[in-house]
Amino acid sequence: MSGKAKEILQMDLYGLLGIESSATTKEIKKAYRQKALTCHPDKNPDNPKAAELFHQLSQALEVLTDAAAKAAYDKIRAAKKQAEERNKKLDDKRKKIKLDLEARERRAEAQSQEEVQIARTLEEEIARLREEGSRQLEEEQRLIREQIQREREAQQQPGNYTQRGGERYSQSNVTPKLKLKWKCKKDDELNGGYSQDVLLKLLHKYGDVLNVIVSSKKKGSAVVEFASVRAAELAVKNESGLSGNPLKITWLEGQPEVVAAASQTGHFMSSQGSLSNERDYETVVMMRMRQAAERQRLIEEMQREDDEEAAES
Repeated sequence: MSGKAKEILQMDLYGLLGIESSATTKEIKKAYRQKALTCHPDKNPDNPKAAELFHQLSQALEVLTDAAAKAAYDKIRAAKKQAEERNKKLDDKRKKIKLDLEARERRAEAQSQEEVQIARTLEEEIARLREEGSRQLEEEQRLIREQIQREREAQQQPGNYTQRGGERYSQSNVTPKLKLKWKCKKDDELNGGYSQDVLLKLLHKYGDVLNVIVSSKKKGSAVVEFASVRAAELAVKNESGLSGNPLKITWLEGQPEVVAAASQTGHFMSSQGSLSNERDYETVVMMRMRQAAERQRLIEEMQREDDEEAAES
């Protein structure tokens, strides 16, 4: 059994969301949204327990909103409850004759085999969800990100810095980019199990992905461009890729650098206030032009690297 399946089996998914096992999909999504908003990593950047709880809530949503995965989980949950009830009654029944005890042990063994089979089914459903991506989870996390963004815009925080704990991190104008590597043989037409769609499904849950470039010549290599540094940081920290062929993720551009506290270095760049509609429009146009130029430069750079490696081989 995979580690992911064991982790889910140790949790009470219904209790985690605070719902009954008879809850509808609509009720499950509503409970997830309410709890996930309070512990989203973007709202709790310095609280690792909040990030862990958000991860567990996401796992609960993935399983309970997928009919096949939920059915497998419910079977194991019911089997565990039956086993607990048997154990409670066991002490009293020890006084019964040996033949009765042996018969019960044989039934328990058969039940255990059935539980193993159900666990395998759940593991297969979890693996399928991992490969296909969870549409329900992606949609709910997108809604949460949008709500958090609206809250941030309402606060209108000044400056060109973001605060985390007791330190500030500079915000670069360069969009964050990560380099992805994985094991892949040169003649592998499936590219080690990774395609642009697979990478998008794996990485979209951390934030908006602007671009994914899979190298056409260098097997097992790609570059992803995120819309925000926070999304890139979460991907570097948490994403491991496919269980059979893990990803190695490193920073390529836009990694944040810690800057000194205001009391040690003087003052930070002050806010320039709200811009007029005309200046806002010009800023957006210039930013998109820079992003387009960066993506084109990145594509050309990857092509040059591929050509150089092809020439060397």
